[in-house]
Amino acid sequence: MNKIHIRVKEAEERIVSAEARIQILEEVLSELVRLQMKMEAKLTDLEGRSRRDNVRIHGVKEGAEENTTSMITFVEDLLMKGPELPNSTVLNTERAHRVLAPKPPAEAPPRSIVVKFASYRVKDEVLRHVWQKKGFDFQEKRIHLDHDYAPELLRKRKEYAEAKTLLKERNVRFQTPFPARLRVFYKEGTVVYSSAEEAMADMAERGIPVTVLKKTTSVLDRINQLTWRPSGRRGNRENTSPGRGFKERLQAFRRQDT
Repeated sequence: MNKIHIRVKEAEERIVSAEARIQILEEVLSELVRLQMKMEAKLTDLEGRSRRDNVRIHGVKEGAEENTTSMITFVEDLLMKGPELPNSTVLNTERAHRVLAPKPPAEAPPRSIVVKFASYRVKDEVLRHVWQKKGFDFQEKRIHLDHDYAPELLRKRKEYAEAKTLLKERNVRFQTPFPARLRVFYKEGTVVYSSAEEAMADMAERGIPVTVLKKTTSVLDRINQLTWRPSGRRGNRENTSPGRGFKERLQAFRRQDT
């Protein structure tokens, strides 16, 4: 019986030690995921700032620029004549090219054209002028201009597509403020949504037949859901103190391992 008692005691101590080690690892992993999310948000912001002088031109047929000396010449001629910009406008275009993707089939929508201006003021003036006219016609196609959003930001803005379609059908005015929000001017008042999930849920409550999106669970949320706390006897509580930084907890874990 004494040997059994000793072995049970050793097993309990090992379990407590394993629980403490797992808790430290989970806390370190959570901190690393938070850091990654923070860095990704910063990268998206920096990418957006690097594109702040750019616009995208949608709807220009593939090959429409082939008879010109360069894409820059084609774009400047298109923007001056299409939306009828003032003659005093100096575009000063630095670069222009189709998006870097394979050429689509003839029946598919054409690739957009990315244009970089030397000045944000010129870009803003061009956008406002085209938006006031709600686009312009070129070669029997309607041409539209928009900001050159970062891919992650563009994905979030596209999530509002169904909501915007239903609002248009009901003649409800809305706006899509930067970075990825939706401002809706209901009769009862103005509402600003921060995500497509929030917008869909509120519109459904208002009686609009919209698909309610389930809230996406982030990696950090899933880690927190699976994280457990040690039970029974506790090991050294000092090493798992929530007030310590993850670097200190990782160093403590390494010291225990040696």
